[in-house]
Amino acid sequence: MVRYCLQTHNIGEKVQLKAKGINRRKFLKNSLAGGISILCIPLTNDIFSSSGRKPRYDLSLDSPARFFDGASCMVHPRAGIIPSAGKNGLPRVVMTMNSLDLSGSDVFRGMYGMQTDDLGKTWTDAIELNDLAPHFEIIDGIKRPVAVSDFWPGWHKKSGVLLGTGHTVAYTPDWKVTSPRPRDTSYSCYDPQSSSWSPWQKLNMPDTEKFYNSGAGCTQRLNRPDGTILLPLSFNPSGKNSLVTVLRCSFDGKTLRYVEHGNELSVNDGTRGLGEPSLTLFKDEYFLTIRNDKIGFVAKSSDGLNFSPIKPWTFDDGSDLGNYNTQQHWVTHSDGLFLVYTRRGADNDHVFRHRAPLFMAQVDPVYLHVIRETERILVPERGARLGNFGVTDISYNETWVTVSEWMQPRGVEKFGSDGTLFIAKIHWERKNRLFTV
Repeated sequence: MVRYCLQTHNIGEKVQLKAKGINRRKFLKNSLAGGISILCIPLTNDIFSSSGRKPRYDLSLDSPARFFDGASCMVHPRAGIIPSAGKNGLPRVVMTMNSLDLSGSDVFRGMYGMQTDDLGKTWTDAIELNDLAPHFEIIDGIKRPVAVSDFWPGWHKKSGVLLGTGHTVAYTPDWKVTSPRPRDTSYSCYDPQSSSWSPWQKLNMPDTEKFYNSGAGCTQRLNRPDGTILLPLSFNPSGKNSLVTVLRCSFDGKTLRYVEHGNELSVNDGTRGLGEPSLTLFKDEYFLTIRNDKIGFVAKSSDGLNFSPIKPWTFDDGSDLGNYNTQQHWVTHSDGLFLVYTRRGADNDHVFRHRAPLFMAQVDPVYLHVIRETERILVPERGARLGNFGVTDISYNETWVTVSEWMQPRGVEKFGSDGTLFIAKIHWERKNRLFTV
């Protein structure tokens, strides 16, 4: 029996985000409802496992902060760990997030960060990350702001470095998104001594025309034992729908370099194509989950580079999963493979693109479908979208799913949302043997 526990903590503080040009913005750092509330729901746990083991777990939901002032909020909160850098041998958890200007679409004016050395009992204030701030570049003869977004920190064991990867967004001078647009994979390294990130860089790609509009935004990557990195990527050649592939990159602790890429996956269904791929390894097979405007897709590989034809995500009864036009990510335990996603059909027609609540369910790795009876809600729906989230293995016994309420379109707060940052903590009963530091 699994017990599902929702917890909210009263922080009772206010935080001023220190940002040039946005001093007017004050962000509340407090609980959802003031005080501590716990809701425990007994759940069954007859879960498929290729090993015959049942990965039992408890779920708890923390709300360490709220970021919303009516004009902006925080999105894309994702965390990485630095092993043994916290208190009493605990990892330091470093979280990054984008500030979102609610006046437009995907207007990311800066990156912010906060961290904890005690597994979330206390957090630092969120501060602006100056080295991840937008650059101004000359594009087509015009000086334009270029921002880092969709960033994901992840520990690189071989080099002992926390590496963050994402992509860039090039705006018009008045901060509007245009198309076609140049896009690159961006990356940066974290220094635990100064609690700062290195100035962000762009990954050099071999074919500037093919990869003119490409990036690893919102993608889960994998480290190989030799230190090379498998980095999923989407790219949009001129005149074509977007495709996805997986890069093999080298990383020496400072510089990320392209080595090769695998087969190029595509779809011709009248949509923009494929995007935001995420990768995991389970039972010596690689699994890739992919965004599409109409339906999410999945593919499988034996080497992490060359994948089978894509397959639409379905439940085990053959029905459509209901995920569309947003990302999905993996939670991977040595005893079971799980997908985190949003979908239609959850009394959520009032939510933008049905991007809330946030679900997790176990995946059958043979038939590549989601086992319906294992579906659980990680983060509840309160009107705001929850589609842009992250997954982080914290220890052998704990995995976090991090997300914040995206306060667009205006008025979603009438359903109860308020820009809260949520951390859904998965507490494994049995050690996750895939976790390495």
